[in-house]
Amino acid sequence: MHEVDMTRALLLAMERWKEGHAPQQPQVGRVHLEVGAFTCVEPEQLRHTWGVAIRTTWLEGADLAIEPVALVGRCLGCQATYSPEAARGYRSPCCDHPMEEIVRGRELRIRSVDYHLPELPLAPEPLGLTPHRAAAAASASIPTFSTP
Repeated sequence: MHEVDMTRALLLAMERWKEGHAPQQPQVGRVHLEVGAFTCVEPEQLRHTWGVAIRTTWLEGADLAIEPVALVGRCLGCQATYSPEAARGYRSPCCDHPMEEIVRGRELRIRSVDYHLPELPLAPEPLGLTPHRAAAAASASIPTFSTP
């Protein structure tokens, strides 16, 4: 069951992604994943291992949306692309050549992440300023407009 290893790799990728948002902590709603037909990943097993792995982590509650990517091969004999079928031994339907190149179908990548960033808490007051002065200093930098 290599879904466990795939989930570990996915979690590592999400950790690296999260580091890019520091110091904020992104709140993830859904991770969109492309999974190629030739990866031999079972989507339901991957969803299950994902759900178990994210319990009690910053990703808890995040859904995993899996978009399947069909297998597409290229025949190097006639240069045609086609949808290989296991029943035909993945051979080219036009010239019966064996599949020699995979164009699509081995993907396992994060396509996008649905998330939001919580607002950062207000910065502490500058030293030496009373609350009134801090508010006045802050409002002084904001232009005001009046109408006649």
